[in-house]
Amino acid sequence: MNHRLLVLAIHAATFAAFLPAKAFASDETLETVSVIASQSRFGATKSDTPITESARSISVETAAMLADKGALNLSQATTYMAGVTGETYGFATRGDWVRSRGLDVPRYRDSIQELFGSYNSTRAEVFTMEQVEVLKGPASVLYGQGSPGGIVNYVSKTPKAQSAGELSVSFGNHDRKQLQADFTGALSESGQWLYRVVALARESDSQVDYVDDNTRVLMPSVTYAPTDDSSYTLIGMMQDTDSDTASQFIPIQGTLEPLADGSYLDQDVYVGEPGFNRYNTRANQLTFLMNQTLTDALSLEGTLLWREGEADYHQAWAVFTGAGNSRYLNDLVGVPVATSTTVARSFYQADNTFNQAAADVRLRGDFSTGELSHELMLGVQYQAVTTDANRAYYYGGGALQGDFSLALDLANPVYGNVPDQATMDALYVDQPEQQVKDAGIYLNDYISWHNWRITLGVRQDEVKNDVANSTQTDRATSFGTGLLYAFDNGLSPYVSYAESFNPVIGVDANGDQLNPEESRQYEAGVKYEPEGLPALITLAYFDIEISNLPNPNSLPATAGQQQGISTLKGLELEARARLGEFYVQAALSSLDAKDPNGFALAATPESQAALWVDYQPERIAGLKVGAGVRHVGASISENDSLRYKTPAYTLFDAMLGFQVNHWAFSLNARNLSDEQYLTSCLTRGDCFPGLRRSVVAKASYNF
Repeated sequence: MNHRLLVLAIHAATFAAFLPAKAFASDETLETVSVIASQSRFGATKSDTPITESARSISVETAAMLADKGALNLSQATTYMAGVTGETYGFATRGDWVRSRGLDVPRYRDSIQELFGSYNSTRAEVFTMEQVEVLKGPASVLYGQGSPGGIVNYVSKTPKAQSAGELSVSFGNHDRKQLQADFTGALSESGQWLYRVVALARESDSQVDYVDDNTRVLMPSVTYAPTDDSSYTLIGMMQDTDSDTASQFIPIQGTLEPLADGSYLDQDVYVGEPGFNRYNTRANQLTFLMNQTLTDALSLEGTLLWREGEADYHQAWAVFTGAGNSRYLNDLVGVPVATSTTVARSFYQADNTFNQAAADVRLRGDFSTGELSHELMLGVQYQAVTTDANRAYYYGGGALQGDFSLALDLANPVYGNVPDQATMDALYVDQPEQQVKDAGIYLNDYISWHNWRITLGVRQDEVKNDVANSTQTDRATSFGTGLLYAFDNGLSPYVSYAESFNPVIGVDANGDQLNPEESRQYEAGVKYEPEGLPALITLAYFDIEISNLPNPNSLPATAGQQQGISTLKGLELEARARLGEFYVQAALSSLDAKDPNGFALAATPESQAALWVDYQPERIAGLKVGAGVRHVGASISENDSLRYKTPAYTLFDAMLGFQVNHWAFSLNARNLSDEQYLTSCLTRGDCFPGLRRSVVAKASYNF
């Protein structure tokens, strides 16, 4: 990235932080945005320790921040965070492809993993969340098996004692219509029983013809709080979504690179088949949150989750022909049989299911030993997950055998030709279920001594994977530690070390069980919370090493499958401040990520930058205006013989809001200039178009 830009931004953020607080005194009647979101014991760190005193990098977006930025899904909720790529694979409907520090991260809700496997459940809806958090870097001490990139966790909306309600309707381009409601308050005069009901219904088209995004969500919850020292919350959620797959896997020739005649394809061309394609998902879940004080020094808390989901997934796409090979039909068969932009298509049908039961229970002790204050957490975690993926795959749709009836001209698509169901049924494979049981016990001590903050953590896990008649058991011990010094002027430098592991199913060439992928991270940084000014500035450098990876350079007959090492090094800056009538949020990051052969990690931007500013003038009560810019640097996908560079892109967002009495009105636009861009292109031969302009107007009645 441009390091002069990084230095300039650091100076600007530091200068703003030192401005006198009284020069930016704001009217208390104005709605304000929290600069430092609060942590909860059901959040990403499983602790209410302030972010400024944690020796880890954490980015948080509250529900109010997400509404201001017009975030319509979980991916968009992370696009203003430093070091986080929210839209890795562009316009998507099958999932939210969030990456932290260049790596995919698992999805958690209320500090417990909510999604396992691929394409077997619904997407998370932003309207059900209080806030979204990304804990960056390895986190196995708290969570067991997982990604070296960290986790994305969202905190559920839960009942409140004060009665409140919101009823809103929104309309947007692509014929988007959404109705949503959120009601909460007391169920009893004593206030011991509280309730909340969150619901939404949406019907929407999209930038790709025939791809809808229709969903219905109902999330009721109830809290029983018999005393100030005890609280029990049960959250139910039912979601049903009818859609199609937005990813069309458009060939590189015609998107990243021109066609033979110098022209380009329509990036939003639909490669599927109306009536055949669908991606219909549903999910049901129950979450139980417990917080019980036992004594002045001891408390018990925990999250229990049951979740089940399924996906009815049908899709046609342009046939994959191998890295660097053309995907056009004339090149495949070697003689002209169609137009130069005609592709053979593969047809896919899958019935995917998912079932999970999980618990994470923690005993917390707050006590002192001499001058040392401890927050000691002893936790036990268990989860049992069953996934099943039965499918039929008609590779090439007959074109490779000389039948071109199911092919499609991407420049002039004509639909209506699909394989008959008997053909697909003959290819149907009933895959065995995969069962995963994971048990872990962990101990984490957060120690305070004068201005020092010390974190020590260790965890032991046992993970059993059972597929058909094969069972694999992995055991791992994870460590983590951190050291932070909180100066009285608000400056807090820190260093930390963290580990993670992730099981790898299978055996090597010698028949020995493969070891889990392992990672370690060194991180050093500084956090600054200026006295008298609501602001937080964080700067972090990290060094991640991932080992036990496949080594592509090893000989096929050797046992070198786990000799590979990947390295990731980066710098992240994030600043948030309320300066009177202005709220400012900025993020900058630079990343150098290499695979075991020294190639750049695919779909991983080298640099990112974002700036969001909103303005609430005192002289016009109720008015709010906001604007943002997001820059995502170039990414590389390469191997021994190919190298594709996806260009950088810059997008602009804007919002206009006005509140009067109980009514609130807003207009949000993302990608305001309707920029056409690609988020990533892969050596396998396809590219992913980005999200075109979205405009959403909303009217809310609050009471």
